[in-house]
This record gives sequence, C-alpha cells and structure tokens, in this order.
Amino acid sequence: MRKKNRLRVNNKHLLAVLTFSCVAAIALALTTRVPYEPVRNAAGTILLPFQKGINSVGLFMSDTKDIARNKEEILEENRELKKQVSELKERVVLREEDEKELERLRSLYALDQNYSEYSKIAAQVISKDPSNWFKSFIINRGKEDGVDVNMNVISDGGLVGIVTEAGSHWASVRSIIDDNSNVSGMTISTADNCIVSGELTLNDEGKLSFYQMNTENEIVSGEKVVTSNISDKYLPGILIGYLDEVNDDSNHLTKTGTIIPAADFHQIQEVLVITTLKKTGGE
Repeated sequence: MRKKNRLRVNNKHLLAVLTFSCVAAIALALTTRVPYEPVRNAAGTILLPFQKGINSVGLFMSDTKDIARNKEEILEENRELKKQVSELKERVVLREEDEKELERLRSLYALDQNYSEYSKIAAQVISKDPSNWFKSFIINRGKEDGVDVNMNVISDGGLVGIVTEAGSHWASVRSIIDDNSNVSGMTISTADNCIVSGELTLNDEGKLSFYQMNTENEIVSGEKVVTSNISDKYLPGILIGYLDEVNDDSNHLTKTGTIIPAADFHQIQEVLVITTLKKTGGE
C-alpha cells in the first residue's frame, strides 16, 4: 500500500499567503464601503501574532549575530593577550639573562682588579667533561689569542685550574678539583705550606683535600689558602679557597683536612687566563 501523502507547507508559501492576505485586506478597506473598524480589528487579529513572530525571529537572529560577533572578538582579544603575555615572558627571561651576565662580568672585572699585577685574557667555556662538576673544560681562546700551556686560569674570585693543551683558538683546562690535580698552597696568616689536591670522594661535596701541612700553629676553619711561592706552575698569591676541616695526623707533626674552593665548580661560564708563566719546571 502506498503511504498517504502528508500535507507539507513550505515556509515561503506560508509567508506569501500571509502577505497576500495583508495586501487584500488593505485593498478591501480602501475600495469598499465596509466599515474600517471591523476590517482593522480583523487584520490586527490575524497579523498581530504573525508580526510578533517576525519580531521575535528578528531579535533572535540579531542576538545570535551579536553573540557570534562578540565571541569572535573575545577569541581575537584572547589570542592577542596570549601573544602579549608570551612576549612579556620572553622579555623577562632575556632581562634576567642580561642581569646574570652583567653580574658575572662585574665579578670578573673585580677579579681582574684583584690580580692587576698579571696580564690576562678573558675567555668563555664552550664545552666540559660529562660529569656534574667542571673537572675539565674547553675555552674559546688559544695560541693565536695569546693562550698557552701551563697558564693559570681564574674565575669566581679564585683559582680554577691550569691550561693543559692549546690549539689555535681553543684550549683545554684541567681544574683543581680533578683527581690528577696537585697545587702547592699556603695559609695566609701563618704561611704554612701544604698540598691541595682534587679527590673523587669529595667532588659531590664540592670540596678539596689538603695534606702535608707541617705546622705547630693553631689553624682554624675559614683560614684563606693561596698558591704558594714554591709552586712550580701556579703563580703565587692566587686564592684557592678556605679551610673547612683541620685534623691532626697520627704523627702529631702534620695536619690534613678539607678546603672549600673559592670558585664555583658547579657552574663556570667565563674565565680569565693569566698569560704570565712561571719560569720554573713542571709540577
């Protein structure tokens, strides 16, 4: 069986019928003697709901358009604000980096003034060994820049190490915290000599060890230790660090202990290479 055809009324057709009815009603009122008041009442009764519907649809479409426009404006403002926040964050990061670099350069300048008797070349660290500490590293200055083997390297207020190899525009530095490093040091107040060395077991603490300090003087924590006059490769008077622990050896003649280095071997970015060489043999 065929299904019954349902009556379908198109919205356009409905609108056309209503429009025609309105026009017909107006024409009737103008061309006939029918009392105007009944016609107006009838037209109002018919057209008022339709007019309200049209107004409602118009308001709804207008509101929908405004909402869509407002939403797009809000999204655009949000995108612009995110862009501004991103730019501000980038500026803050750059400002902080500039301030840190300025502070490091000021520290390097102060260090240069502290050892003004020595000629120096500034250099940047461009690579390091894979450990957490700067036990050895490469700088961006070499022989053609005036840097050579056995030149002392300083940073962060004190001795960092010594140049062990030099190329045209690079050099390798072995720091004083390396296990193979030994530096002749002495205390400032008593001029007692000792050997300062790097020690693997102390690396995580960021400390150095000292031994063979032959003294009867009272040595206390915080005492400054500098490179001694008897050092073969290291120039005299460069700050190594500060005494931390001091222990009497079993012979009661010498002392051993630990030193907190003046330089921060956890982070080194710029250094000064002292181009003056000590005129003696190897150490």
